[in-house]
Amino acid sequence: MDQIFFGLASFFLLMNGVAFLSMALDKRRSRKAGSERISEGMLFFFATLFGSVGVWFGMFVFRHKTQKWYFLLGIPLLMLENIAFLVVISRWFH
Repeated sequence: MDQIFFGLASFFLLMNGVAFLSMALDKRRSRKAGSERISEGMLFFFATLFGSVGVWFGMFVFRHKTQKWYFLLGIPLLMLENIAFLVVISRWFH
């Protein structure tokens, strides 16, 4: 049980860090003409893989993607999905 919790917590922290840094990098690249950007699909992919908190914080810390309705609606929904999954997994292994 402890190993599973440690593994999930580590993955959660890793994915949120990657998601947050991806938002920072994409915001930086958005200011430079001709820079290769991180696709919105990839940002949503990170959010789906337990990085939704990192994307959410990145949206407001870097003021990035805050005008896109699908980010304002989709990221909180993915946060709920991530939480629900973690609750189910924790009860399954408890």
